[in-house]
Amino acid sequence: MVDMRVWAPTAGEVKLHTSEKILDMAEDEGGWWQKDVPFMAHGVDYAFKVDGKGPFPDPRSLWQPGGVHGFSRWVDHSLFDWTDAGWQQPPLGSAVIYELHVGTFTPEGTCEAAIHRLDHLKELGVTHVELMPVAQFSGDRGWGYDGVDLYAPHQAYGGPDGLKRLVDACHKKGLAVLLDVVYNHLGPAGNYLNQFGPYFTSRYATPWGDAVNFDEADSHEVRQFFVDNALMWLKDYHMDGLRIDAVHAILDISAIHFLEELANAVKNLETAVGRHFVLIAESDLNDPRVIRSPAVGGYGMDAQWNEDFHHALHAVLTRENQGYYQDFGTLAQLTKTLTQGLVYDGCFSVFRRRLHGRPATGLSGNKFVGCLQNHDQVGNRALGERTGRLLSDGLLKIGAALVLTSPFVPLLFQGEEWGASTPFLYFTDHQDPELGEAVKQGRRKEFAAFGWETEKIPDPQAEQTFVQSQLKWDEISEQPHNHILDWHRSLIRLRRSLPDLTSGQMAQVSVFYDEADQWLIMVRGSVLVACNFAHKSRRITCAQIKGKKMVLCSKEGLAAEEDALLLPAETAAILVA
Repeated sequence: MVDMRVWAPTAGEVKLHTSEKILDMAEDEGGWWQKDVPFMAHGVDYAFKVDGKGPFPDPRSLWQPGGVHGFSRWVDHSLFDWTDAGWQQPPLGSAVIYELHVGTFTPEGTCEAAIHRLDHLKELGVTHVELMPVAQFSGDRGWGYDGVDLYAPHQAYGGPDGLKRLVDACHKKGLAVLLDVVYNHLGPAGNYLNQFGPYFTSRYATPWGDAVNFDEADSHEVRQFFVDNALMWLKDYHMDGLRIDAVHAILDISAIHFLEELANAVKNLETAVGRHFVLIAESDLNDPRVIRSPAVGGYGMDAQWNEDFHHALHAVLTRENQGYYQDFGTLAQLTKTLTQGLVYDGCFSVFRRRLHGRPATGLSGNKFVGCLQNHDQVGNRALGERTGRLLSDGLLKIGAALVLTSPFVPLLFQGEEWGASTPFLYFTDHQDPELGEAVKQGRRKEFAAFGWETEKIPDPQAEQTFVQSQLKWDEISEQPHNHILDWHRSLIRLRRSLPDLTSGQMAQVSVFYDEADQWLIMVRGSVLVACNFAHKSRRITCAQIKGKKMVLCSKEGLAAEEDALLLPAETAAILVA
């Protein structure tokens, strides 16, 4: 006997539809409708009809084998045979995170196929695999940020069991798994939540339409819907943590912000199951409250993506100054983020035309995730160019060196470790032609702000756009890809062998630079990282060089003196006392 329940607080009638029967549901307390169903079991398809409309998929559907418009399928999580008893993830401070998109990580684009590439990640030195969103979205192809069945793993990736097998295999290899979840909006196709209740509000506007109702009437059940979703991924799919998309678009003026409520619920689950979990936020607010403890007025996230670090590093390396990159481009700004966490900490932003951010005083560098590439910064370019297409091999290696020796938790984007030649484009598979055309035109309008030629932007709906974005694994053995892979492996190995590189103590980071000559030296305890961004050799004089020996260099030709280095053009070198 299964107690079928659905929240529909304004409905006058709710019916449960299966392939064999149509059952009337009884109204329960708090706007819930209930029905005991003796024949409900794993694999049974069902849907709900609300006030004569529908039938619609279950808002908490665990499986959508027929896509976003189809019937839901019941899942019995107890039937899966997990083999990861006793598993614990390593501390976030010692992590090297690898972000991947299941659909383009392999030619097959499934969880099962991804399992066969886990040895590569293990040998690279990765500790945490971060999956881009896997909740069911419209069509077969997509980034996953327009999911609508938030409890159902995407059918094209392998559905519930496929995802469980991937997580179980990762744990068997000693790899933790983080899942990217989207709680600030739902996609435009197959979003039936409003047929059941007030899941959205017009009080706030987001770039994707009405905001999720986190603070108006009936919001307590909406909040619980998302909290329960997070707990499901951690409990039923054995995820080790969540990356929460664009928390600045979670609009909530409640006394207890949704993020704080979520963090408390995850801590309670942690205690109940005896496993450690992490919550990582994406935020462009530059507000350290997101990662401070609730005891001091924070929201309790364990870490957040450091956009300032990415922008500062990218702008110095590429010299790009369009869009939000106009706020960056100097070694002074790169130095500030390496030593203080954020560049914009209450100072004026030219791009925003206002003061932005507040200081991250006293916070550990391990509270920030730093990267040179991620799905946004690559995929939200007009042509999806990876940094390797924008930079020389020398500058690309400098970028990798600063990411992997920074005081932040480093993140790599799939294929970055070998300088993958493939782009990562924006792709969709909406079945509604009008919606597909609207997405195409919307992307072009968005890119116009960066000054990119919009007519050259690939059509997101074209299958070829998706195919172009799939990694080419055979190029790893070719040059320069193999050299770049060796460089990343060496950097990760060094990071994991030197405690000074995993320390998050920002106060122990010293940076020296010359804006005119384009060199920078970062000192972290016994470790010195020297970078020459210039197109010609530089003699770098710095007292901190004395007594240190070179252990890793991206080019031959480095000459060391008592208190100086002769560093070849576009070179990174690491010295240790």
